[in-house]
Amino acid sequence: MRARLLVFPIKGKKWCFSRSVDPFAAQSPSGVTPTTLRGLWKKISSESKPINANAELLVDFISDKMNKAWVGLEQAPDGSMKNKIHGFGLKLLARVKPSEIFLKSISKEVTSVQVTYPTSLDPRLVRRRLRHIAMSGTILHKKYLVGSVTLLPLTSAFMVLPLPNIPFFWVLFRTYSHWRALQGSEKLLKLISNQSNPQKPDSSDDADESKKNNSNLVKESQSPTCILLSSEELQQQIREAIEEGLDEASIVEICKSFHLNKNDVLKYRNLV
Repeated sequence: MRARLLVFPIKGKKWCFSRSVDPFAAQSPSGVTPTTLRGLWKKISSESKPINANAELLVDFISDKMNKAWVGLEQAPDGSMKNKIHGFGLKLLARVKPSEIFLKSISKEVTSVQVTYPTSLDPRLVRRRLRHIAMSGTILHKKYLVGSVTLLPLTSAFMVLPLPNIPFFWVLFRTYSHWRALQGSEKLLKLISNQSNPQKPDSSDDADESKKNNSNLVKESQSPTCILLSSEELQQQIREAIEEGLDEASIVEICKSFHLNKNDVLKYRNLV
């Protein structure tokens, strides 16, 4: 699956990194992730998979439960305890950095990325900035993941209280979020680091080895994992931007044209 990424300056030296939301993208088939603990245990025990695959399955199971619980809070009546918890959760989510949201969007199903950027930017600089955000993500989210996992046993102690254990579920969410951001960082770094221009094999190589290398290089050149595309349309939309950055109206137009999440993009502009 190819992910379409958008990169452009949004305020001064601040750049926005976002993934386009494809309304026609195929959804993952239902039933892949178990819905019960019994089903999860049966799937893990009946299939011989590596530890990392079982870990992914466990994370997907927890994520599914968290999403259903969040939907339940969102649909709660106004003024109820669940509705207040949902409002408090929205305030906490507003503090999540946009770079984390971007890295989480690079899922394990992504096999290549198409990076769209304004014509005024150097493609080498765009690739370098993408590599920087991916490398930084692997370091930061690995550290935060360890910290979140460490806090889980401590916050679970609040389960004895008759109130909803908000600290535990928040730390659980942050653990999941850092896990996904770390996976996305490693995936993005791998995709943008692959060279799409084939290199000629050395003439001293064995004939069979040379033929094999040529075949692999042809395949790689036909299916590059990172495609950089300059966009005149995007350049026109940011042309009027000054040092103060793009205004909200300009950001809304860009989001409509390239199918971006407006709230995520605005976070880059408001980032201190």
